[in-house]
This record gives sequence, structure tokens and C-alpha cells, in this order.
Amino acid sequence: MNFTRNAKAQWKGSGKEGHGTLTTDSTVLENTQYSFNTRFEDGKGTNPEELIGAAHAGCFAMQLSFLLGEADYTPNTLDVSAKVSFKDGEIVKVTLDLKGDVPEIEASEFIEIATKAKDICPISKLLDTEIELNASLA
Repeated sequence: MNFTRNAKAQWKGSGKEGHGTLTTDSTVLENTQYSFNTRFEDGKGTNPEELIGAAHAGCFAMQLSFLLGEADYTPNTLDVSAKVSFKDGEIVKVTLDLKGDVPEIEASEFIEIATKAKDICPISKLLDTEIELNASLA
């Protein structure tokens, strides 16, 4: 399977006082605001780290679902949160917290499959940082 996805950013003004918008071809993001305040403080809008976290959580959950299916398990739910840690100008760690509701799977097998999903998820492969996984069954 080969495909390309597209996103656009526009920035106006200086780094601290300026602002920008993000748009995706799917229009899920359409002129969505981002700025110094949304990235480094608590302003209204999004930021690159939040978007990386959402992409990583979504990619990992889907990858895990595929791997569970290969092992003949169908999850009821896979709840994943991604905490992206930014320090001194770089992303230093992503923590994936996973709570799974998967009928008939043993915890040890679930953690083994989840660890493999973390390692082979395309977003995990893209990121050059520590990735921690905390996994448990509901």
C-alpha cells in the first residue's frame, strides 16, 4: 500500500507575537490556529507536539489492533493516550498509556503484542526519541 497525505502551514509575523494556521487535505484541520501561546502556554488552538501525540496514539492503536487480529483476538476497545515531553527545544520522550479491553487474552501476551506494535508503528519509527509504553488490561 502506497499513498501520500498532505498538510499545509501558514505563519504570519514573528515567532513570539505571530500566529499561523494548519490545514489538511481531509479538512479535519482547516485553518486551525496555532501560535506561541498554543505551543508554549495555554492559548486556544493546537500545536505541533499535540498533533504528534494524536498521530502517535492513533497509529499505535491501529497497529495494535492489526497485530491482535493476527493472533486471533478482537479488541473491544483500545484506549491510548500519548504524552509528548518537550525540553530545551526538542521532543525528549513520548509516553504511550494503553488500557485495553481484549476478551480472552492473558496480560503477558497483551503486553508482548503491544510492545511489538509500539516498535513497528510507522509514527514510532519516525520519531527519534525515547518511547515508553505503559500497558494494562481493563
